[in-house]
Parts: sequence; C-alpha cells; structure tokens
Amino acid sequence: MPRETRTQRARRALRIVRALAQAYPDAACALHFDTPFQLLVATILSAQCTDAKVNEVTRMLFRRFGTPRALAEADPVEIEAIVRPTGFYRQKTKSILATACELVEKHAGTVPKTLEELTKLRGVARKTANVVLGTAFGIPGIAVDTHMTRVNQRLRLTESDDPVRIERDLMELVPEAEWTQYTHRVIHHGRVCCTARAPRCDGCPLRRDCPWPTSRASRARS
Repeated sequence: MPRETRTQRARRALRIVRALAQAYPDAACALHFDTPFQLLVATILSAQCTDAKVNEVTRMLFRRFGTPRALAEADPVEIEAIVRPTGFYRQKTKSILATACELVEKHAGTVPKTLEELTKLRGVARKTANVVLGTAFGIPGIAVDTHMTRVNQRLRLTESDDPVRIERDLMELVPEAEWTQYTHRVIHHGRVCCTARAPRCDGCPLRRDCPWPTSRASRARS
C-alpha cells in the first residue's frame, strides 16, 4: 500500500469500522457479570487467561463473594484457591482483594465512573478501566489487549507496541461513539479470523482495506 496521508488513513479507518459492524453486529464482551464490580473483578482475572476460564472461575467466586464488601472480608487463602485456574493467582488475589477494600473504604462500595479514579485502584490499568467504562457504564473507551494490538498493527492503524499509544492512535481515527463496539468487534475478529498464527485472509471482511502482506497476496489471487 502506498504511503497514506492522514486523511486517507482516517477514511480507511471509517470503512473498517463499518465493515466490522456489518460482519460482527452482535459482538460483545465475553466476560459474564451482573454488576460493574463483577465485571471489574473478571477483567482483572482475565490477564493472561481465556475469558472462558475466567467465566468458570467467577461463577464460583461471585456466588459467595459477588459484592465489594463480601470480597473485602474474604479469606485470601480461600480466594487464591478459587482463582488459581486463571494463573498468577497470588498476585490476582492481592489485586482483587485490594480493589474491593478500596471500593468499600473510599467509594462506599461503588465502582467509580471515571478513568482517573478507576486507574487508581490496585490492579486496574487503562485497559481494565476502559472495559468497565464502556461495557458496564456505556462510557466510550478503547481497551487495548493482544488482539487489539495485533489486528490494528496489521491494519496499519497504529505502528506502536505501547497500549497507551495504540489507544491514542485509534481515538484519532475511530469515532468516539464507536470506541467500545470497535474494541469488541476487533477482539472478536482477532479470535475468529485475524488470528496470530494462521490468519484467514481469504475470507476476511476487512481484506479490501487491509495492507498486511498476506492480505495483499490474497487480493492479487482474486
């Protein structure tokens, strides 16, 4: 693909947004939750773990510790045993217990609705905060995980490996009203089509606007 101007890239990004919406109209957060607090905990546990495994674990966890106060008062050893299948269970236990305690002590047991306040909680980085803001509260946000990084790099909507920089790059290209759904759709696309090892370029709904080498080769054969 020839070098793009800023305007050309913005136009291509809008076409990608529309193509994703057409291909995956029902894409949504794969984590199971009933409250913003439960989504917050589930997202913390999802680091380096599949959503399916997290959903198995939180089904048991939330049955007994589904509120900030209940989790804040829990025995760490018991929580470690429950969250162990998600990996890094000691650190994750410390994070979710500390977060629950902070919510009780500083926020009256309520999950805050701003990025600034959320990222002050232990274990809550921008990705987690944006997931909660967008999915639980309907406040637009772009959450950058490995799928978002890989797919947007292949699409050349960003050249960075830094999640904060990727987020900023995409905020300049994707309409704010689409930030949350764009995240869900790109993540879904990364799981079912633009996979890390064997991307399905021939059937990709974005192939006409994707400059990635394999996609170019695919178009040449068509």
